[in-house]
This record gives sequence, C-alpha cells and structure tokens, in this order.
Amino acid sequence: MDTTLDKKTDSDRSTLPILVGGIISLAVAMGIGRFAFTPLMPLMLRDGIIDIAAGTEWAAANYIGYLIGALSASRFAKNTRRGMMLGLLGIGITTLGIVFAGATFTWLGTILRGAAGIFSAWVLVCTSGWCLNALAARRASKQGSWIYTGVGLGITVTGVLTWLGGQRSASSLWLALGVLACAGTVLAMVCMKDRLSVVSTPVPPTIATSVPDGRQGNAALVICYGTFGFGYIIPATFLPTMARQLSSDPQIFGLTWPIFGLAAAVSVALVSRWMSGWKRTHVWALAQGCMALGTLLPLFVNSLWSIAVSAVLVGGTFMVATMAGLQLARERMPADPTMLLGRMTAGFAAGQIIGPLVVRSIGPGEIAGWDAFSWANAMATVLLAVTAVWLWRMDRS
Repeated sequence: MDTTLDKKTDSDRSTLPILVGGIISLAVAMGIGRFAFTPLMPLMLRDGIIDIAAGTEWAAANYIGYLIGALSASRFAKNTRRGMMLGLLGIGITTLGIVFAGATFTWLGTILRGAAGIFSAWVLVCTSGWCLNALAARRASKQGSWIYTGVGLGITVTGVLTWLGGQRSASSLWLALGVLACAGTVLAMVCMKDRLSVVSTPVPPTIATSVPDGRQGNAALVICYGTFGFGYIIPATFLPTMARQLSSDPQIFGLTWPIFGLAAAVSVALVSRWMSGWKRTHVWALAQGCMALGTLLPLFVNSLWSIAVSAVLVGGTFMVATMAGLQLARERMPADPTMLLGRMTAGFAAGQIIGPLVVRSIGPGEIAGWDAFSWANAMATVLLAVTAVWLWRMDRS
C-alpha cells in the first residue's frame, strides 16, 4: 500500500511543472496579450492617449491578429514548445512597445496589438496541445483542465494591477505589464525545460480507441466555438468602458475586470474539481447557456450591479467553454489535436471579429429603442442559446 501511495505522489509531482508552466503561459497569453487593453482602454481615454476611434482600431487589430495566429499555429504542430516560446517572447516585446505608442504614434499601437493577437493565438493553441499531450503521456489527462485557470488568473492579475494603479498613467501600467509578461515567459520556459521527450510518447491505446472518429462532428465544433467567440466579445471588450459611463471613479469601474477574471479562474477550478467526469459537450453547453444569460441581462437592466453580474456570468463561463472545447478537440483527435485546435481557434477569432462589425454596421443610432451594443447582445443571446442546445444533444446515443 505504501508503494502505491509513493507512486501516486511521484506521478503528481512529475505533472506539477507541466501544469504550472501551462498556467503561467496562458496567464501571459490571454491576461496580457489578449485582454490587457480592456481594463486599460478607459484609462487611456482618460489620459488622452487614444480616442474611441483609435481604441476600436487597436481592439480590431488584436482580433484580426488572433485570427491570423490561429490559422498559422499549425506550423508548430511538430514543435509546439517552440510555438509557445516564440509567442510568449512576442507578447513581452509588444507589450513593452505599447509604452512608446502614445498619442503621436497610435498607428504603432495598432500594429503592436495586432502582433500580440498573433502571438496569443500561438501560445493558446501550442500550450493546449503540448500540455494535454504531455499529461496524456503520463496517464494524467484529467489534470489538463487546471491549465485553463491560468487565463482567469492572468485577467485577474491584469485587472487588479490596473485597478490599484487607476490613478497612475496608463503608460506606466503598460510598462509594468510588459515586465510581468517577460518574467512570466522565463518562468514558463523553466517549468517546461527538458520535457520534449514527453510529447513524443505515443498516446495510450485505451485513449485512442475510446474516442469517436476524429473527423466526425468537427465542423459542428468549429461552428459552436465560433458562435462562442461572437457571444462573449462585446462584454469582454467593453464591460469596463460601460461601467465608466455609469461611474467616473477608476476604483469603481476598474473593479469589473478583476471580477471577470476571478470568475473565470474560480469557475475553471470548480469544473475541474467537480465536473471532470461529465461529457465535455455537456460542460460546454452549460457554459454557453449561462453566457447567454450574461449577454441578456444588460438588455433590460443598465446599472453597475447588472454589469457586475454580467461580468460574473460571462467571465465565469468563457474559460469553461474554452477548456471544454479544446479538451473535446483533444478527444476527437488524440494523436495530434493541433490542426483541429487551430481551426476552432480560427472560428473563435472570426466570431469575435464579426461582433464589432455588427456594432459598426448598426451605427450610433437606435433601432426600436436599442443601440448597437444591445442589438449585438441580443443576437449573441439567441446564438449562444441555440448552440447550447445543439451541444447538449450532440453526443446522444
């Protein structure tokens, strides 16, 4: 009995660097590379560094970059660790570069945020593929859920940093985030050092033979994942800005983003602990359904508490949906999920590009008493609800 316990302890210890490295990697990629601009945008508007038009361009560039990164991530299929390293280094450099993209060089900020989007997609796809393969080779696939807490933790750290530093200049906060990204890159690479042999270990036959045909239903996964990208993007981009319209105090409107990130981290941890035995399609469906409630609420209640609840509902489900979707891709294509992961991430990126385009096409006026954000949220609510039902019914016998 003692020997069994010792073996279990050694196994847990051997997977710890993989989990820690994956968590840090995703924290840098998504908390800084993807979402740092969200809490900093109202502060940059306050400081006069950018205007709304420039802010929209920066955000759109990041979305487009994310799509390009997702489409090109498959080039790292044979060496996902290299993709992670290049992506993390790129995020650190582009984040530091934002310090120099002031009011005179807003075009530089557009380029840098676009590049950060590319690097973030590389890191998400490559980290997911590398860590899930490494854990599967060690017969610890169920632990893979924990790496996705890194996204919520990264968003939380970024949100808390900008909240506590709300009275400081936005440029100084970009500098702090750039230094943090570089430090995280070093830590992630140290955790994943000399573990390349793990990735080349064949997938156990019990895993490979227990999943359906890898091609079956993949288009449905891409469509649902793309809908998810469209559904979450308006709250994920504009929640702090929406809160700023109701309160000019950064200590108040700045809280929305830490709430969003904390909800993401806690929800992934809870799902990893209590729902690890559930079908991934059912976990994803529940997340998509709760997100629909988060996009529905602001349509009828415009207050700080409703924005906070929306932050919890969307923040608490978008990473669960991400985790479940990417794990489902790993189940469908156990030998090498990188290609499907890239296609799903590309669908996601396309969905989040369409969201702002819908807002822009509606324009600044109102239709039937709703503005562009309300109509985009209404469309997101319907699409999220429909795909939630589709996902729940997907694996019926």
